[in-house]
Amino acid sequence: MARVKRGVTSHRKHKKVLSLTSGHRGGRSKNIREAKSSLLHAGRYAFAGRKLRKRDMRSLWIIQLGNALRAEGLSYSKFINQLKLKNIQLNRKLMADLAINHPDDFKKVIEEAKA
Repeated sequence: MARVKRGVTSHRKHKKVLSLTSGHRGGRSKNIREAKSSLLHAGRYAFAGRKLRKRDMRSLWIIQLGNALRAEGLSYSKFINQLKLKNIQLNRKLMADLAINHPDDFKKVIEEAKA
């Protein structure tokens, strides 16, 4: 059986890892062992960050809604309760967009919830 030399394969793998960690500090972007562990950690942080982004956006929408509702003399919790009682199913992202970009339409939603 012929001998297999792995220089090309391992060099390609190392180049790939080092290119993915090019922005990392110090040896984390130059030494293959450190770069591999750095890449694994970065992947974990990226995965967690994608979950956190959803949480952050929802809280931002709630804050925007609260501010828009306070200007109308209504609290966020009472408004959401009224929407649930009236069975109006609008998500917070859409309502925050209405409150910022289309205030007259948002006032119609408030009136509908109050009625």
